[in-house]
Amino acid sequence: MFGDMMGMMGKLKETQQKVEDTKKRMDTVLIDEQSSDGLIKVSVTASRNIKSISIDDSLLNDQEQLEDYLIITLNKALHKAENIYETEIAAVAKDGMPSIPGMDMFK
Repeated sequence: MFGDMMGMMGKLKETQQKVEDTKKRMDTVLIDEQSSDGLIKVSVTASRNIKSISIDDSLLNDQEQLEDYLIITLNKALHKAENIYETEIAAVAKDGMPSIPGMDMFK
């Protein structure tokens, strides 16, 4: 019984390390997004850090339009980043969870 418990604890610790490693890797995964007409381009990491923003000169004369473009484009990029991040973390966590009867949390 204690051997099983020790094995489960070891597996949980290993899974925790894999989750931490995956979180670090998400800092290196880049998601590029652009507005429908290509006037705004953004790059964010899967851990949702903005890495770059490129703005076409034609938008610099209209602050309101620029703000709208930035909001829409950044939200699209961050949404994609969140989906990638959550999927990756869930996959690592599911793979590393010990099999405990009645505790199937990831169906």
